[in-house]
Amino acid sequence: MPRIVRPENSHPAKALWFDRSKFVFVNFMVEDSKDVQVDIQEDKLIFSCKSADDSDIYNEIHFFDKVQPKDSRERRYDRTINVLLRKMKENVAWPRMTKDTGKPIWLSVDFDNWRDWEQEEEEGMAEYEKYLDMLQGMSKKGPPPKMDDLDDLDDWRPNAETTEEKRNPSGTGIGHWITFKEIFTE
Repeated sequence: MPRIVRPENSHPAKALWFDRSKFVFVNFMVEDSKDVQVDIQEDKLIFSCKSADDSDIYNEIHFFDKVQPKDSRERRYDRTINVLLRKMKENVAWPRMTKDTGKPIWLSVDFDNWRDWEQEEEEGMAEYEKYLDMLQGMSKKGPPPKMDDLDDLDDWRPNAETTEEKRNPSGTGIGHWITFKEIFTE
């Protein structure tokens, strides 16, 4: 890929980002973009395009941590250019997008898509542990109840012939199903 050079008089696009356990997502908000170029490197991303009014747009982000360029992708839509960055270290949260502690004015957290996936995993483990405790508690309550009387269920079931006649007295395939009340009152 040819090196992207910052055009004179360029301005940055507004960008939103959010974090997941394996990926970081960056969405550049440019409507009707043209000549889109995205260069994803291990430690930075360079984004360049022309907007609908032919103004030059250029963004450069030095990442908080390294990404895998070969497993990262970008896609252009009518209103945005979405970039999916595969983290080098999975399951490590990024507290910010950039290496520097100062945040660029054009870069914001996408709170509509943000999830605290670390906390979700912890909550999931807590639920799993509760379930295991419940199962262990059930096993300590003594032997399971005897179910010897279940063979009595055969006594209340009607035979198939009688039931079919009641379902479909005309034999045409169209009929009414019998109700439980009819079964138990015979």
